[in-house]
Amino acid sequence: MTESRIKRLATTLMDATTDKDPLVQEQIYKALCELGESEPEEILNACDEYLRQHDKLAYPHRVIILKAMETVVKNNIALLDKSTAKVVIFLASNEMTKSKEVIRDWQQAASNVLVAVGQRFINKVMEEVLSKFQPGILPHYFVVQTFANLSVSNVFGMVPFLNSILGTMLPMLGMAKQDHMKSVFCYALQHFSESIQEYLANLDKAPDPTVRKDTFSNEIFSAYEVLFTGWLQHREAKLRLAVVEALGPMSHLLPGDKLEEQLPKLIPGILALYKKHTEAFYISKSLCQILEASVNIGSRSLDVQLDPLLGTLHPQICAPADPAVPLTVKNHTEVLRCFTVLACSFPDRVLAFLLPKLESSGERTRVGTLLIMRQIINSAPSQMEIKKPFILSSMRLPLQDGNNKVKRALVQVISAMAHHGYLEQPGGEAMVEFLVRQCALPSEPQPKKQPADADDLTSDGVRSISVNTLFLLSTTVDRMNNVLWPYLLEFVTPIPFTNALTPLCKSLLHLAVKKQEEGDNASLIRYDLNANLPSPHALTTRLLVVSSQPYVGDGRGAAALRLLSVLRCSVHPALEQLWSKKVPLLVEHIEENTEKPLSQKEWEEKLLLFLRETLAVVSDNTWICHFVTEMCRQLSSYNGVPTEKNFLYKCIGTTLGACASKDLVQKQLQELLEMARYHEEVEREGLASCFGICAINHLEETLAKLEDFVKSDVFKKSVGLFSIFKDRSDNEVEKIKSTLILCYGYVAMYAPKELVLSRIEADILKNIFQYFNTKDLTLKLCLIRSICMISQAIYNGAKCGDFVFSRKAELVAQMVEFIKAEPLETMRTPVRQRAMITCTYLVFLEPHLGDPDRTELLDTCLGSVLALPPLEPARDRDEDGGDAGHREVLYGDTISALKDLLKSLLQRNLTPHGLQDMFAHLGPWIKSNKEHERQRAVEVSAALLDFYLSKLKVSTVIPFYNLGVLIALFSPRCSDSLASVRQHAIDCVYSLLYIQLCYEGFARDHRDEMVEGLKALKKGLEEPDFTVLFHTCTNIAMVIGKRVPPEQLMSLLLAMFEGLADPDKNCSRAATVMINSLLKERGAVLQEKVPDIMSIIHGKLEEVDEEHVRKAAQQTVYILAAQHKSLVVSSLLSSALPFDSHTCAMWRSLASEPTLTSQILEQLLEKVNRDVPYKESKSFLLGSGSERIATPLPLAATCALYEIMSAPESGAAVLGLYPPLFVTLLLRVSCTVGVQLPKSLQSRERRSSSLGSAARSLHPASCAVETLKVMLARGGSEEVAVAVGSAGGWDLMASPERHHDGIAVLAGAMARHAGPRLPLIVKNLIPTLSSVFDSQRVTTTAFFAELLGSNVVNDLMLLETVMDNMMGRQKDACTLVRMLALRGLGNIAAGSPEKVRKHGAKLLASMVNGLDDKDDPHNLVALEAMSSLSKLLGHVEERDIQSMLLHIAIRIRPFFDSEQPELRHSSIVLFGNLSRFSEGDCEVFFEQILNGLVTLLLHLQDPKPEVVKACKFALRMCGPSMGCEGLCDMFLNHLREDRSLHYGEFMNNVCKHLMQSYPEMLNRLISTNLFYFKSSWVDIRAAAPMFIGFLVLHVDDEHSPQVDLDQLISALNLLLKDPVPAVRVKVAETLGRLVRIL
Repeated sequence: MTESRIKRLATTLMDATTDKDPLVQEQIYKALCELGESEPEEILNACDEYLRQHDKLAYPHRVIILKAMETVVKNNIALLDKSTAKVVIFLASNEMTKSKEVIRDWQQAASNVLVAVGQRFINKVMEEVLSKFQPGILPHYFVVQTFANLSVSNVFGMVPFLNSILGTMLPMLGMAKQDHMKSVFCYALQHFSESIQEYLANLDKAPDPTVRKDTFSNEIFSAYEVLFTGWLQHREAKLRLAVVEALGPMSHLLPGDKLEEQLPKLIPGILALYKKHTEAFYISKSLCQILEASVNIGSRSLDVQLDPLLGTLHPQICAPADPAVPLTVKNHTEVLRCFTVLACSFPDRVLAFLLPKLESSGERTRVGTLLIMRQIINSAPSQMEIKKPFILSSMRLPLQDGNNKVKRALVQVISAMAHHGYLEQPGGEAMVEFLVRQCALPSEPQPKKQPADADDLTSDGVRSISVNTLFLLSTTVDRMNNVLWPYLLEFVTPIPFTNALTPLCKSLLHLAVKKQEEGDNASLIRYDLNANLPSPHALTTRLLVVSSQPYVGDGRGAAALRLLSVLRCSVHPALEQLWSKKVPLLVEHIEENTEKPLSQKEWEEKLLLFLRETLAVVSDNTWICHFVTEMCRQLSSYNGVPTEKNFLYKCIGTTLGACASKDLVQKQLQELLEMARYHEEVEREGLASCFGICAINHLEETLAKLEDFVKSDVFKKSVGLFSIFKDRSDNEVEKIKSTLILCYGYVAMYAPKELVLSRIEADILKNIFQYFNTKDLTLKLCLIRSICMISQAIYNGAKCGDFVFSRKAELVAQMVEFIKAEPLETMRTPVRQRAMITCTYLVFLEPHLGDPDRTELLDTCLGSVLALPPLEPARDRDEDGGDAGHREVLYGDTISALKDLLKSLLQRNLTPHGLQDMFAHLGPWIKSNKEHERQRAVEVSAALLDFYLSKLKVSTVIPFYNLGVLIALFSPRCSDSLASVRQHAIDCVYSLLYIQLCYEGFARDHRDEMVEGLKALKKGLEEPDFTVLFHTCTNIAMVIGKRVPPEQLMSLLLAMFEGLADPDKNCSRAATVMINSLLKERGAVLQEKVPDIMSIIHGKLEEVDEEHVRKAAQQTVYILAAQHKSLVVSSLLSSALPFDSHTCAMWRSLASEPTLTSQILEQLLEKVNRDVPYKESKSFLLGSGSERIATPLPLAATCALYEIMSAPESGAAVLGLYPPLFVTLLLRVSCTVGVQLPKSLQSRERRSSSLGSAARSLHPASCAVETLKVMLARGGSEEVAVAVGSAGGWDLMASPERHHDGIAVLAGAMARHAGPRLPLIVKNLIPTLSSVFDSQRVTTTAFFAELLGSNVVNDLMLLETVMDNMMGRQKDACTLVRMLALRGLGNIAAGSPEKVRKHGAKLLASMVNGLDDKDDPHNLVALEAMSSLSKLLGHVEERDIQSMLLHIAIRIRPFFDSEQPELRHSSIVLFGNLSRFSEGDCEVFFEQILNGLVTLLLHLQDPKPEVVKACKFALRMCGPSMGCEGLCDMFLNHLREDRSLHYGEFMNNVCKHLMQSYPEMLNRLISTNLFYFKSSWVDIRAAAPMFIGFLVLHVDDEHSPQVDLDQLISALNLLLKDPVPAVRVKVAETLGRLVRIL
């Protein structure tokens, strides 16, 4: 019986192989394998029988079965008996040969079965297959392929058969006419040959150790003849490749004499294939095997074949390998192996062939040759040993090659040479030099688009490879130490190797450290043995100069300094201590910073200090003289790098300063003047700084040399001392003059002040003054800078107080002339800025400037800077590119220079009169109608006043007579159209008021609270918001009014009146402060005129859209309302809806005073409540439809409430009226949901929206919601409003379908954040439960229902009241009210759980009534009843629930499979909660658990996540009641909510426990699962058969007979036709498992 069932099961699965889905086919294959693991022989026999009986089954389906058989055989080969093996062999043999045509998938599968069986039953397999391999008859394709694969999989078993197979096969070769047969014979011969070689290589393990190569040689040779002479020339490419793949392994088995005899034909034959095949890997591999076989027999004829071999193989390497095509890379490897074989045997000839190729014009030829050279240097070291000099000399031409790919290949060759001792030979240095030159290659700019040839190698690529190679040779190849040290030092100083400095320094550092480790003096540079090495002075100069740009060239600064440190003893013995301490600090400074934060000036100062300390420690004049001479010698090397050359000049100046030889100093200064490249600005700066630094210690020599230069013929263009300049142009002469003047400036700045002051007018200015009459920009700028430096020198000098600069006025006048000469329409040069800086320093010097000169200077500078047109960065960047950024900086620097100049002038007369005089010049600019002029003038004024205040020292109390005039000048500007002007204007007022306080006798550090308040007002001036500006200006006016002394008030007011005519309207806003004072005094008598006044105010607001007008109008409305509130309210309510912005502003003005606001709010509430909220349309009354139209007065009053409460000032009034406001607005919301506007208002609102005049919607519901929201915010319950908004409650409230959910959100937020407000709210709401409006009953019920969920109702003693009202709603006509009432009763469990026990019976009765609600077509009430029951169950008395337990469980069971996910969720959760009460009536409820278990487990695959969560909960709750500890633990551990579930693994374990604890339930569980085979949910349909599969997997033999196997297999068979592949996959899986119960 068991046998037939296994067969039936296997047959069912094999019938299903016709399924077209690949996943199903795969599962069927796995199921068959699973059956095979249980009963391998049974299944193999079943498969055999099935395939024989279904002879017509299409081959794709047969393949699945054959693959399963192969797997079963492989996994159970040791268990098979001979009879089964024989059956399988016979079947596979027949399947393989049934069709004479080649059907690859089918016959391959059958062949694989034979190969699998052959692992153990090789003789049986061979017996069967040999029967189909008869002499004289061409065998089946797969018979031959099976032989080949057997020879690989079972070498020791198969080789003994090969002699006879070869004997039979040889005659067949001639019979093979079709290409595929020839190919398979080649395939077989290839694998036979490989197997024989493996057998011979492992004779010690072989069953027959007597087997010899010659056993097979003759047969292999016979086959070789057929393949080589007949098939190799075939036109079919695949066949030729198959032949060539076979010839390689076969060549090792050919008799030696035969191979020798065949080589003259074989090698050319193979080589000829390269021309016929683009893919050469198999040819190269075979050729390499043939060459190895030839070398093994010591072939003599290979010599003859060498030239064609080399000529053919060489181009294979020259064709670049494509990494994306792996076979091309493999081909390269095989060809290089061929060269290795040939180079080992014929080194001279191989080199004679290769080395001339290095001179080829073709890039690929040169690159390929170098690759081969690298290969043979590495792989044939012994043969190449005596060839080293020859190879090195042959590299001379490649060393000159400019091609990047050749360079890369050559670097790789050099690396190989280094490892094998080539570079120690003569000529090795040239290779090292080449490597360093590649390290020095300049970086290439990145192309925007990659070139078409992606293999193109850039210079950066070559450089990167070379740098890595140099470092590796320095650090890892010990034999290279003496080659590279100290030779690499020769490359440090030459400029062409600059880019290589970083890797050079790193390598040298490593080598030097190794030398130091060898002995104390080993690292010293031996100049006696290395004459070409740079001197210590040259090395020090070079490394110091390149360190000035530390981050260039991959961070060469740190590398250079480290090398300098390690060479310290070689530079000078005295430097050991200093450099070992200082250099690490310099390196640390570089590494702690990055390129951007590091100050170049600060870094150069550190290096120059290091140089000065070095010179001081050395203290050897001869050494220093050599050092400075070397520095000057290197100067010309840096012509292309001006920044480094500039630094070198500073180093020369520093070193000359330390030089004791005055003659040498003069000589070097002379040379510097002769060698300088005067047309370069950086060079001029460098030379001048050099002279300046030198003058610190050699002032006389420096001035003398400059004097000689002035008197020289350089400026006269005649031959003389400076004859080197005779051929220079006029332009160059101007540049020389510029340098001379700059030198004088630097000398004055650097030289000791006690020495230089006496020389300024006599020796320095005398030579500068003759050049002022120039138009050359460079010369002009140098003159200005030089005068500036001279002024600074005088100012900073110790005796500057006693120094009278007689030519000061003359120099100031000259600077003014320079400024005047600048064009007013633009600023392109720094002449203005530098001239003003110079004047700033000149002003400080004695004597004082006269008034005319001072006025001239002031007006010229102000006009030259303030009148400049404004910058337009965007346009400038478009036109001038990067120049715009430079110009922006220049503008900023020029303004700063102007401020400093004005401060220096003001400091000379720090009095109110001096201040008045300064603002007499600035006043017109401050009032200019051009924004940019005002902006600059006020910015400068703010700086001046702040400076005045900071410098002011009042010894006696004096009047600040012009305070009023100055405040009036600036305070209107606090409303300027420009934000920057406003900011600076308030700073001016601030400073002026503090200046006044100082003059009143307060200390300068005194802080006045009101004046300090001005600073806080600045924030309000950042944005041009009229409201903020007006408020800020009002506050400023208050401060000014309280701080300006009485005697200044009139002048202030008079000046203010003038400000009303300011062209900038904003600046006249201060006048509006006065507008409302009259109304305060006289408003009471204007009762009759109130409507007219209101109308006029509204009209003015429409006419003039000015901020101060609007503010004044709002103040007016407030003043009127305080005296005539009813008239004002009525007048405003009569305004057209929607309210325009002016009306809204007028409403908001009524919120400023709490008492008044409360009275107005009460009036508006009365108007909302007095009228009906809506009217029914006629169509509704006729019964043809429902339409509700809002009534206008409550709508207008609601809008008015919103506007008033939106004003922050209304807070106190809203708090006082909180309960009535809340209840009225809540019910207003309730009554407006779904209510429409009157048609007249609808069109008006659309029109207003299109014009943008109404910010808010006039829709009744939206309007009511917004008003309630603002009421909460203003009434101190902003947390409520925010919480409701975050939960989306406001949107829900306005939605007819979700209104009650929105109310619930609101109630919850009120309970959390506004509990104390609730008693009065509840009291006011209870009467509405009897309202005629359904909407109001729904709203109130929803509100109460949610409140019951909070403990606050219990705390406030509201629980019984609200609960009783909810129970009273159970018979309400409205379904929604009934549902909400049940929800509220259920919420008591959360809000007041301790009260549930007291009212348990009543609450449970309400829920059961809800479950049985007859007027509940959509189960809404039932759903709520189940949900609420779940909440209550945890708190009721057990006796209260016991009587209802079974009734509830049975009543909710049908909902488990409901189409509505909410019902599934709630019923399952409730079921889980009910299980808590199952102990008293355990057996009855246990039965209910068993009834629902399968459903709950399957619904873990429910499409709805919330249902899955419910099932997890229910199973966790039911677990303890099931009496199985393992199952209970599983439910608790694996079904946690936060844990993902691996369903298949989980079900496997569940079924295991079920079958251990309840094996008698097997049939019941399976039957329930069968019901779900028809489920509409795919995942559940797939889970049901899987559930069954796991059950049968774990049931024991004793209980397996419960299963009606025939019914089950039939059901599974039917489900196997399910349209969804995932279901069919699970069915196939289960069918495989049924073997357990067969």
